[in-house]
Amino acid sequence: MQEKENVLRILQETKNAIKQNDAIKLKVLSNQTIHTASITQDSDNVLVAVIVYSLSKMIERQEYQKFSGWEDFYKKIMSAIENTIIAIKKNDDAKIHENMSLIRDVINKVSGKLKSYIQDVFRKAEINKASKIYEHGISMEKTANLLGISIFELAIYAGQKQDISNAPLGYTIEVKKRIKTMEDMFK
Repeated sequence: MQEKENVLRILQETKNAIKQNDAIKLKVLSNQTIHTASITQDSDNVLVAVIVYSLSKMIERQEYQKFSGWEDFYKKIMSAIENTIIAIKKNDDAKIHENMSLIRDVINKVSGKLKSYIQDVFRKAEINKASKIYEHGISMEKTANLLGISIFELAIYAGQKQDISNAPLGYTIEVKKRIKTMEDMFK
């Protein structure tokens, strides 16, 4: 795992945001992680971003908390996050990976109606975060491989979003005009 200090901070703040039911804070934390993941292209950072974003969506949809199995799911997620924090502090890469996998397993082992909702949120979070990484300039193929989704899924999602290639571009002032502007400032 790269950027362990950043991931540690993100997970500590995630734990607090979950306790406070602060979905907006979780989304912000996820976006911070995606920026780092785009730079490092580290799958652990990407997984943290997906997990945090998924949790934000689950907390945002408060009706999920009324389904049977939510309490158990919540306890297991909080425990796995806490254990990941401890593992990062101890610099124990094996335990970090084990706990990150446990979080994914908890998501997959939920039962009943809650299971389909949580799995759907998690899958959509993967595609959403892949799109964010793609926006950072990472190739579609590399992004899809990093998140374990198909290029087709990523292309469909990215195609639905506003075309970032048509965003207004900044322009550069000619050197002579910049020098003139600077000279005028010091007169």
